[in-house]
Amino acid sequence: MIRVVLADDQALVRAGFRALLNAQADVEVVGEAADGNEAVAAAREHHPDVMLMDIRMPGLDGLEATRTISGDPSLADVHILILTTFEEDEYVFEAIRVGASGFLVKDTEPVELVRAVRVVAGGDALLSPGVTRRLIGEFATRAKKAPESTALDVLTEREREVVALVGEGLTNDEIARRLVVSPATAKTHVSRAMIKLAARDRAQLVVLAYESGLVRPGWAE
Repeated sequence: MIRVVLADDQALVRAGFRALLNAQADVEVVGEAADGNEAVAAAREHHPDVMLMDIRMPGLDGLEATRTISGDPSLADVHILILTTFEEDEYVFEAIRVGASGFLVKDTEPVELVRAVRVVAGGDALLSPGVTRRLIGEFATRAKKAPESTALDVLTEREREVVALVGEGLTNDEIARRLVVSPATAKTHVSRAMIKLAARDRAQLVVLAYESGLVRPGWAE
């Protein structure tokens, strides 16, 4: 059973998400929060697999709540999905940087929301390619040219290649086809890169790919 906590300042939104998720045989909403402080408290009380976090809430906002939860070693297994009504909300990118597993816009189709919860609960932090690529595109256009970095020196040449493809928004299956390897091999390379770079999930691999300068679409050379 996938345990979920809902953090949103609108009771009607929480009620809609609760009804949708509780209708699934493998998902249970175990807690709710109306602001960031309540979200942190709920994470500590319930230790959910997934937290749906509204980015704009009174008091402690979703960004700071995400930073607090992601920075707590005892909550390392809590995966946070940011909810926003703004696909290009600048705070989304900072949320990914501080530990969120991805983001969803609130008008996402119900089937996509349920799928995202299941995938993130499984540890892949993989959202729909369209959402992921929009995030990557916005991250790239907002980022400054990366300085030379040695952060990726711990990776093998193949692992660097795989991280670059993750940074471009490719799924494991797409990476496998690009490199002419099996999906299982592609997944293994991604997992090893995450371990070596101490990345919480694939979303943070994307951030590292850009911050290290490994991927630079849109940047002048």
